[in-house]
Amino acid sequence: MKSLLSSRPVLWFLFLFNAAVAIAAGAAGHHLHIHGQTLHGSQQIMTCAGMGIVALGAAAGLLRRHPHPA
Repeated sequence: MKSLLSSRPVLWFLFLFNAAVAIAAGAAGHHLHIHGQTLHGSQQIMTCAGMGIVALGAAAGLLRRHPHPA
């Protein structure tokens, strides 16, 4: 599982997907209707923060320098 989560394509997916959801939830959470439910107040803030933290973690994994075998 560690090798899968540290692969660059998976990190790019995690970064882009979670960043997009964090931005969407932060900007228009009260307009997003999922099964008749919307995000309001603390739900909107926590969704935005949680997805943003995952996106930042994936970005840190992408920026980390991996040693190249000689």
